[in-house]
Amino acid sequence: MADLTALWEVGLPLAGAGGGLGYAKARAPRVYWSLVGLPVARVRFAVSYRATMDVCGLTVQPSRLRAFLVRNLARRSDVQPVPPKVRRVRGSSTGMRVTLRLPAGLEPADVIAASERLRHAWGVHSVAVVETRPGFVELRMTGYDVLRRVKMPRRRPTGPMTVPVALREDGTAFVRDYRKVPHALTLGANQSGKSMYLRNLIVELARLPVALVGIDCKRGVEQRRYAPRLSALAITPDEASGLLDALVDEMESRFDLLSAYGAADVWDLPEKVRPVPIVLLVDEVAELFLVTGKKDEERRDRMVMQLIRLGQLARAAAIYLEICGQRFGSDLGKGATSLRAQLTGRVVHRVNDKQTADMGLGDIAPDAVAAVTAIPPDKPGVAVAGDSSGGWSRIRTPELSADDAAAVCVQYAGLTPALPVLAPYRPVVTSEAASPGPVPLVKPIPATD
Repeated sequence: MADLTALWEVGLPLAGAGGGLGYAKARAPRVYWSLVGLPVARVRFAVSYRATMDVCGLTVQPSRLRAFLVRNLARRSDVQPVPPKVRRVRGSSTGMRVTLRLPAGLEPADVIAASERLRHAWGVHSVAVVETRPGFVELRMTGYDVLRRVKMPRRRPTGPMTVPVALREDGTAFVRDYRKVPHALTLGANQSGKSMYLRNLIVELARLPVALVGIDCKRGVEQRRYAPRLSALAITPDEASGLLDALVDEMESRFDLLSAYGAADVWDLPEKVRPVPIVLLVDEVAELFLVTGKKDEERRDRMVMQLIRLGQLARAAAIYLEICGQRFGSDLGKGATSLRAQLTGRVVHRVNDKQTADMGLGDIAPDAVAAVTAIPPDKPGVAVAGDSSGGWSRIRTPELSADDAAAVCVQYAGLTPALPVLAPYRPVVTSEAASPGPVPLVKPIPATD
């Protein structure tokens, strides 16, 4: 009886602890990783580091001086290969970061090529390799799939035109820094999460003192709900053509201002005369290219020409482009490839054809095309983000409803700047859009004495 009592007293807490850890692993992965995964990973890393680097081909032969010292001072006949030196190990709620000093003979590309083998050897979810400075790389390990349930990190990069949009697979925030990457192309099929990405972008931009300009040729079904925060909105190709002409006129007037002050771009101007930045959001770029007859070709060619001019010149005038579409290819018409060349940032969600993935990422990160075609349909919001340096990473945007995004636009409607050149395209904000809320089903009866 005493043995059963002891077994009960010991077994019940152990079973409870095991069940709690199992629940945490499934429902609270951050807690599980911090309590169990991180200590185990650090021990496994410390114990197997040298052997893992050796079998992965990330060691070099020691220098002659090192070999001489080992044979004569340490009195050892065998001289071990030299792995990268561990400079720093840091743990976080999503993974672990290790800074390595590469020995002579190794380059970051060697470590990147072995990242998949390192992931299996140390039992982590993913290993990303980032070159921090010459001779140093950082291994960014994640202990679990951080993209399964997106939770944005608390620490985010900040700046005058920097907005966090999504979460990278290494646990860091993916941001749109318009001063570094002024123009971007975002592609994705239906139900791929492209609209969710644009929604998060609009919400973050709505909090900044910028002018938001929308082009939504689907009669405004996507962007009309954000009208309280938009300085201009075009919902037909004819309106889009006029709006693009107005933006080019605004760009040229800003160039005159820069010339008068001898400044290279808007950010070099004194704050009192600095014009407000403008972000142009094109919801479906194919609608600007497609025509139904020859009479529309002249308008199409002019719109595409104006977009290309904005892409080439507007960065200095603080006019930035966000071009979105379901499909993008050279068959859209004349100017499609030229426009793509001006869009430095690329974000590609799940697409229906490989040509769109090639047009989005093939020219800057060919290895990322295979990652795009592997995105499953049951994970909306997952995308591949690339840049002109050839690097790329998987990202996922947090879930955000259209009503919540519209409420944020109403909340920050007071920041909407009124630009005279865009006044003809300022959307009309109805009272319902300005103060959304539930409509009462019963008409109230006024109280009487």
